[in-house]
Amino acid sequence: MATNMEPSKAACPAYEPALEDYLNGDLSVAEAKRAAEHWKTCVGCREALEQASASARLLRAAAPSPDPGPAFARVVMARIREAEQERTAERTVFWQPFVSWGWKFAATATLVLVGLLTYNARWAQAPQPNANAEGPEIFSFAPEPGQAPATRDDVLIMVAETSHGNE
Repeated sequence: MATNMEPSKAACPAYEPALEDYLNGDLSVAEAKRAAEHWKTCVGCREALEQASASARLLRAAAPSPDPGPAFARVVMARIREAEQERTAERTVFWQPFVSWGWKFAATATLVLVGLLTYNARWAQAPQPNANAEGPEIFSFAPEPGQAPATRDDVLIMVAETSHGNE
C-alpha cells in the first residue's frame, strides 16, 4: 500500500475491469500471468488491486443475513402505508384550524363585498345634488343685504330686524 500522502494514479482502463475476476480466480492462467506482470510495474493498478483485495476480505468476513421470507415485501409496504397515513393525519390536524379560519374570512369578505356593491348600486340610482350648481345652499336669517355684515353686532342687528329670526 502507498504510505505517502501523494494522490495515487488511476488504474489503467485495460486492467481495471480484470481486478475482480483476478481476485475471484475467474481469469485464465495466461491472462492472470499477464495482469500480475502489469501490476508489478504499474503503481495505479497495484493500489487498485490492494484496495479491491481488502474490500473482498471484508465482504467474506461478513456473515450473510438470513432470508427475510416471502411476506417481507408486504410487511414493509404495509408499514410504509401506515406511516404515510399517520403523517397525513398529523398534517390535517395541524392545518385544520387555519383552513377553517380561511373559509370564515373568505365568507365574511364575500358578504361585505356584496353589501358594498348593493349600497353603491342604490347610491348611484338616488338623486345626487348637482355639484355644478352656483354653489352650496346657505341658510340665511335675513334677505340678501346690500353689504355683508362686518362685525358680530351687525349680524345680530340684521337678525333682530327681520321678524326676530322666526321666518
